[in-house]
Amino acid sequence: MSKPLLLLSLMITLGLITLPMVAQTQTTSVSQAQSPSDSDINSRSLDRAKNLARQAAEKANGGLSKYQAEPSMHGPANQAPYVDNGNGTWTFTFTGGPPGQAPNIRTVVTVSKDGSQVQINSNTPL
Repeated sequence: MSKPLLLLSLMITLGLITLPMVAQTQTTSVSQAQSPSDSDINSRSLDRAKNLARQAAEKANGGLSKYQAEPSMHGPANQAPYVDNGNGTWTFTFTGGPPGQAPNIRTVVTVSKDGSQVQINSNTPL
């Protein structure tokens, strides 16, 4: 390092010379604040409903040690086997069975979009 550069570095380190510092800030006014879109809310509600449907099937079939729903009931909600009934509910139709074995039960569960009602419509052997 050259002497002038070394001297400059030393003077900055000792506080004898200050350099302007500029911080980057981002301000967001209330009007610019992001609120969840209807699709975000709908996606979260669908995910919750999927989980409630799966959990109802798990409980009805003896718990996790005896029953595991098909993989689509553990993944993204929009890939779960469901239909929108158009009346504020979704109906999930999926298979499951003993963990590590082929599915042997078909379960149909209807869940309200707010998650307040969960109804097992059928839970039958394949």
